[in-house]
Amino acid sequence: MTLAVSRAANTAGVLCVIAGTAAFTVNDAAVKFLSDGYALHQVVLMRSIVALAVIGGIFLPLAGGLDALRTRRPFMHMLRGLCVVVANMFFFLALATMPLADATAILFFAPMLITLMSAVLLGDAVGPRRWGAVVVGFLGIVLMLRPGAEAFQPAAILPVIAAFGYAGLSIVTRVIGSTERAITMAFYIQITFLFVSIAMGLAVGDGRFEQPEDATLAFLLREWVWPPMADIPVLVVLGLSSAAGGYFISQGYRLAEPSLAAPFEYVSMPLAIVIGVIVFAEWPDLVAWTGIVVICGAGLYLFWRETVQGRRDRPGHKMR
Repeated sequence: MTLAVSRAANTAGVLCVIAGTAAFTVNDAAVKFLSDGYALHQVVLMRSIVALAVIGGIFLPLAGGLDALRTRRPFMHMLRGLCVVVANMFFFLALATMPLADATAILFFAPMLITLMSAVLLGDAVGPRRWGAVVVGFLGIVLMLRPGAEAFQPAAILPVIAAFGYAGLSIVTRVIGSTERAITMAFYIQITFLFVSIAMGLAVGDGRFEQPEDATLAFLLREWVWPPMADIPVLVVLGLSSAAGGYFISQGYRLAEPSLAAPFEYVSMPLAIVIGVIVFAEWPDLVAWTGIVVICGAGLYLFWRETVQGRRDRPGHKMR
């Protein structure tokens, strides 16, 4: 690959990651908007139906048709899909009670977990500076959780669990990303969501286990309802943003160097703050701002160190 081609691929990949990140932030806001009137699994089901229609009608023809969906690694796609289900479901449950910006900041603990899991599962060498960033990021999470304080919310644990799911997703994507196409990965994720949401709907969708006094449990166990016409545009946006986000993020990491593309996912942090203020009248307090800065700073530092390490590993490179 020539230098010009490499730069063009990196630029295209970064733009895809920015587009995918923006789409997912809109998706999160739409889920939060719907969280007081629907069951989570119903929202996910409707989102997946729209997303599959978009993938089949728009992205699949551009990728070469049905042949693009063929894969020799179905179990890896299943594992990746389950990681996404864990990441999304727990994060969405948190949105029922948490400010969008706070939940998004805690989810950014994922880069620290990716570093940890890469060292343990893939045998990557991790130096003391990156381990230090992991520790700092963990301290930021503790700050956001506010243990022992009156402001502590048990729901704040949910995006931490989601971060583990997201880290697992990243590890699996790293394993299969060189052989699988973006459209293939996006399609099988939506199929996984479809089956999981249908199974949950059949198990608890009649509302018999609903806990109306707890917003998080109500979102998980609420009875399925027929959407009013006023909510249809939101559901369409939900599906469109999910399909676009999944495709562009996968494509971004296929085209660009991960250490270059990953920091641009942090675009979602200012977007989440802006949407939280404008749509939900949520403004982070001083503790939240501090936690946001610490977590995002640690994550960005990790990506910077990854870039530096990558340069060191290139033949003929001399550090100055």
